[in-house]
Amino acid sequence: MNEKDLAKFRKVNMVPFNGAMEIISGKWKMNILYSLSQLGTMRYGEIRRLMGDVTPRVLTAKLKELEDNGLIERREYPQIPPKVEYSLTKKGATLMPILKQICDWGKEFCPNR
Repeated sequence: MNEKDLAKFRKVNMVPFNGAMEIISGKWKMNILYSLSQLGTMRYGEIRRLMGDVTPRVLTAKLKELEDNGLIERREYPQIPPKVEYSLTKKGATLMPILKQICDWGKEFCPNR
């Protein structure tokens, strides 16, 4: 990279991109969001079965992070046994066109995966 290109790059504001990636990056977060967008409200056990080899500890942490960032809503029902459901928030739904584009890109350029 020459000095001119380096100077241009230094002017790029990476803060919004890095902030967005911090919120949605990781192995499970986008999978959870996309699953909720396609299947609607889901219980914890349904999400866990759908995700496959995720540990309960990791899944709980990722759900909590998504909730803390306002992308999903956790609704707990006071009953025995406890019932907890997760769904996308309006904010979370705004990511769906982007995730759909990523999915479409994957279909075109990663057909064997």
